[in-house]
Amino acid sequence: MSCSALPQGELPGGLIALRGVYRPQADTRLLAAALEQEELGPRTDVLEIGTGTGALALQAAGRGARATAVDVSWPAVVTARLNAVLRRLPLRVLHGDFVARTSGRRFDLVVSNPPYVPAPQAGLPSRGPERAWDAGPDGRMVIDRICSAAPALLRPGGVLLMVHSGMCGADETVERLTRARLTAEVTARSYVPWGPVLRSRRAWLERRGLAAGTEEREELVIIRARHL
Repeated sequence: MSCSALPQGELPGGLIALRGVYRPQADTRLLAAALEQEELGPRTDVLEIGTGTGALALQAAGRGARATAVDVSWPAVVTARLNAVLRRLPLRVLHGDFVARTSGRRFDLVVSNPPYVPAPQAGLPSRGPERAWDAGPDGRMVIDRICSAAPALLRPGGVLLMVHSGMCGADETVERLTRARLTAEVTARSYVPWGPVLRSRRAWLERRGLAAGTEEREELVIIRARHL
């Protein structure tokens, strides 16, 4: 995917998205509502993992936080930087793996809408728009990495906010974060109609036991974890 792709048009809130960049949807809005409940200020260091358009990092920057965003997709990095310029907000946007690019840094708040859609392929896609949603057969390839990395990313008292599908196992996420010595809980749930990606995989999801034949709505969950 070319970084020089033309914008696909303006999104709600004045954001733009280059071709192939994940556009804010119901999961983004649910996470944005959770982010709005957190205390932010000029001394708050915020990291967004998998920034896409930069919507959440810019929400934090708009409230005065020192925001950093990271994404493996160059079109997403360019999009987030463009949106920061358009909104006249300071935002540091990094390209690459979030663990490598944040090594040695700690944050007061980490927020992520990671890839979480179960996919038949064993690994993560290396290119294309699918990088924003495909996450291996159980949908947890990125979720589990975030759970493992959270203790090193967060300052004492720091908070992780993450959204993902209930299909991926909210209880497992809470358990993993608890084993990592964070306090964790599901703080919000929402139900949305299945999108085209899930609909196209219905038969495979049913065979995997991840969905029933009558399901037409997907559960989204917000996980909030705090570093002790």
